[in-house]
Amino acid sequence: MVSADAMGEIFGDLRARAGTGDPVSIRDLAVVEVLYASGIRVAELCSLDLDSLDLDERILRVIGKGDKERVVPLGAPAADAITDWLRRGRPELVRDGSGEALFIGARGGRINARTVYELARRMLEHAPGSGPSGPHAFRHTAATHLLDGGADLRGVQELLGHADLGTTQIYTHVSTERLRETYLRAHPRA
Repeated sequence: MVSADAMGEIFGDLRARAGTGDPVSIRDLAVVEVLYASGIRVAELCSLDLDSLDLDERILRVIGKGDKERVVPLGAPAADAITDWLRRGRPELVRDGSGEALFIGARGGRINARTVYELARRMLEHAPGSGPSGPHAFRHTAATHLLDGGADLRGVQELLGHADLGTTQIYTHVSTERLRETYLRAHPRA
């Protein structure tokens, strides 16, 4: 799990890189924004097409495990990053073989999991306490931050596309530990 402060630093770094106008950097910001905002899996991100996105409603239609479709919301920063990617980044990288892929690689093909894993590793290598440095860390962080912020466990289950609530409950451990620390620090009779 990555702290909110560390995520802020990661986004600051990504925004600075995207500000140079480099299309890959613009894409990288949009990719991490989507991973963190939506909690989707890497395979789900890589399979997104242009028609998976509804920027007006700020939602993504995601095909998850078992070919189940779910709709996930996007926050304003993720929608803004995607808009910038579609306006300034994607047109620079698009090739004949790009098709309808929302995110494309430096050579114009659909982005692949290896590219996303490398991006996550680079972004997380200096984040304190982030644990494993793969893109799943953004999914884990999104779920934990939602629960810390008061989100309902069933809502987080639906967002993540978990068939079993027990799978989602693993994220409550971190939130419970944080609640305990806050309680001990703040309650006068702790």
